[in-house]
Amino acid sequence: MTHILALDQGTTSTRAIVFDASLTPRASAQAEFPQHFPRSGWVEHDPEDLWRTSLETMRAALGRAGLAARDIAGIGITNQRETVVVWERATGTPIHRAIVWQDRRTADACARLAAEGCEALVTTRTGLLLDPYFSATKIAWILDHVEGARAAAEAGALAFGTVDTFLLWRLTGGAVHATDATNAARTALCDIRTGRWDEEMLALFRVPRAILPEIRDCAAEFGATRADLFGAPIPVRGLAGDQQAATLGQGCIAPGTMKATYGTGCFALLNTGEAPVVSRARLLSTIAWQLAGRRAYALEGAIFVAGAAVQWLRDGLGVIRNAAETAALAEAADPAQRVMLVPAFTGLGAPWWDAEARGALYGLTRGTSPRELARAALESVGFQTRDLIEAMRRDWGAAAGSVLRVDGGMTASDWAMQFLADILGAPVDRPAVTETTALGAAYLAALQAGIAPSPADWAARWRAERRFAPRMAAEERERLYAAWQDAVRRTLTRR
Repeated sequence: MTHILALDQGTTSTRAIVFDASLTPRASAQAEFPQHFPRSGWVEHDPEDLWRTSLETMRAALGRAGLAARDIAGIGITNQRETVVVWERATGTPIHRAIVWQDRRTADACARLAAEGCEALVTTRTGLLLDPYFSATKIAWILDHVEGARAAAEAGALAFGTVDTFLLWRLTGGAVHATDATNAARTALCDIRTGRWDEEMLALFRVPRAILPEIRDCAAEFGATRADLFGAPIPVRGLAGDQQAATLGQGCIAPGTMKATYGTGCFALLNTGEAPVVSRARLLSTIAWQLAGRRAYALEGAIFVAGAAVQWLRDGLGVIRNAAETAALAEAADPAQRVMLVPAFTGLGAPWWDAEARGALYGLTRGTSPRELARAALESVGFQTRDLIEAMRRDWGAAAGSVLRVDGGMTASDWAMQFLADILGAPVDRPAVTETTALGAAYLAALQAGIAPSPADWAARWRAERRFAPRMAAEERERLYAAWQDAVRRTLTRR
């Protein structure tokens, strides 16, 4: 039993990767699944699609590796965070589609609570803000809009989970209803200083305790899979939200190290050590991981649209056939045309937190072409990342001048990564192993199985594939960033 099976259940696709004992990827499988947009600003997934693609990819990865269940020391699961699933305990059947982290339907509920002066308490207890992004108001919405759901929840007939919890329930045949500290920390229901569910938050958001999972360490014994799923039971030994898993995968173990993951959105985390930092710049304070009952913390900034901006060029506008085209288009863009895309398709995240903002393009002319649009989409990711890094520097001075470690699909674009280094004025390191989210989940499972090094030794093994050093003149950097800030100010609904 020298291999680890990692499941990375993301926002647009599910991926499974088999790692060997040295935590080197050996085989993988990936499957996309449908996105559902029932109304403007609403985003849903069918939980059965999440389960189906998880099972399919795990089986396929094992098959491609030529391995059986008996060869696997443990499963590590990482997942899209904040997404909410509520299901019947008796049958395991979801009572509603999963409400995805991007969904904005509860913006009014958050605004009402903010108007009542509740945000300070929420931030103190949970490290989060009053925003539809987080799970609590999504749970309440389902309980209030599915007939009989609230009464059933209070009677203990329903179960809630973020995606990790739902998949764990299904994998174990309903034997285990649990989550880990990192996913719990994203619900707005957990006191991040104690790592436990908070009674005042449950009352504030009207969430019955009876539906909540048990909170465990990130590396722990989470039960075993049903024997019929893979031919024999496999222990589940690691759970972590995707961004925290990527932080571990990037070896950001020491305080002051930071990473940014570029997928559908972008999430930057700065390790702040053993105590949570209260942000003055409207960043999030969150649990980075919990091992042996001890928690490490991070400051986090969330960008809702990163890779999704490129998907919009492809699927919404039809100006590209695939994401790989954007770099060449951006390179050929007219330098005299500075088109700015503020991709607030589902609102703006940190540090703006404007749920009502919507996307905007500035600087369009008759000469604007797909080249300028592609450049604007890629540049918008760099500009938003700088917004996050500037906020981190205000909150925690040790972040100043730090190297940014990057991962995710967009990092394959040398053009985008060079612009990121240029606009940050700081080095950007792309890792040798780019599947850092799955790698972090695999590390947790391997740690629990006793076949992985200590966190400090693990960090020492990290290697960069390439460093992007800033080349842009400081004057040009600041001119472009000022133009971006002006575009954001024009887009905000809260000025």
